[in-house]
Amino acid sequence: MNGLEISDLGFSYGQKRALDGVSLSVEPGAFCALLGPNGAGKSTLFGLLTRLFTTREGTIRVAGHDIAREPRAALARMGVVFQQQTLDLDLSVRRNLTYFAALHGLGGREAASRIDAALEKLDMGERANERARDLNGGHRRRTEIARALIHKPSVLLLDEPTVGLDVASRTSIVEHVHGLAQDEGLTILWATHLTDEVRGGDRLVVLHRGRVLADGTAAAIAGGETLSDRFLALTEKAA
Repeated sequence: MNGLEISDLGFSYGQKRALDGVSLSVEPGAFCALLGPNGAGKSTLFGLLTRLFTTREGTIRVAGHDIAREPRAALARMGVVFQQQTLDLDLSVRRNLTYFAALHGLGGREAASRIDAALEKLDMGERANERARDLNGGHRRRTEIARALIHKPSVLLLDEPTVGLDVASRTSIVEHVHGLAQDEGLTILWATHLTDEVRGGDRLVVLHRGRVLADGTAAAIAGGETLSDRFLALTEKAA
């Protein structure tokens, strides 16, 4: 499989169990929402996916590469947008992306071409020479997503990417990322605690207290209820 595979993943902080037998897989071209309240284990999962820390419990495969056995190959196929903003605010949009490209060994015309393509995908081409500091929150996030695409990953991870943004900015970013899955064939894992960011046809994994409570399409999981009501019922039942 060229997407993302997570099998029986477990992790503990001392005596506290943060993840317990988490399994999920996301196919290429699919948008998967990882929905869970604060403390559900989403950030711990992203920490393991990005090798910020490791575990001996379970396996992670990125584009067919076992992250424990082939960490460089796995990470090279991954783009990441973290919850905390990571742009250099004193640099322009283009210079932020140029610096990132250089970290991946890209320079000259190749880097410039990839940067232009990534900015166009996120409708940020006209803002390439603006300082990151002068952008609003939504455009900063678009810049970070564009940056994550420069090395042409096959898997894109986004950890609560719309936190602190207004509704219009959130809606726009959700739309753009869905487009990346549909038009570019990217495997998307989108972590959120907001049910209104999930479409009925999206793949949905509900995570609570380190365990997967539901896995399927959002519409199927919601049943005849609103997704918000169903999500609340699932997490209250598991409390």
